[in-house]
Amino acid sequence: METLDLVRSLLLITHILGLALILGSFFLQMRRKKSFEFGTMLIGAITQLVTGLALVGVLQASDADVNNAKIAVKTAFAVVVLVAVLVARARQAKALANGGNEKAALPFLHLAGMGALINVFVAVLWH
Repeated sequence: METLDLVRSLLLITHILGLALILGSFFLQMRRKKSFEFGTMLIGAITQLVTGLALVGVLQASDADVNNAKIAVKTAFAVVVLVAVLVARARQAKALANGGNEKAALPFLHLAGMGALINVFVAVLWH
């Protein structure tokens, strides 16, 4: 196995683990009304974005064909997921500081989870 192939494989494993962090956390919390935990989703979202971009770099370095339109769509969804998690954390922190309801974070939890799920469909179905 060449070095670039090993790097690609390790990045892909890490990319999938990042996805598991996002979706696992989403599915565990999607029915909750309060006490959300966004740390795991944030780590997963950052991991997905960074490893996804690194995978593209490795593919380009190995002279493989890269579908730039697909990568643009996947990157856009990854950014949406990351921003949704950051907004959810901020809304939750603000609500807790003001003694309010954490429900303001709920739509962003759902947006992050659905964005990650859509990104899976794009990855698998777009050839």
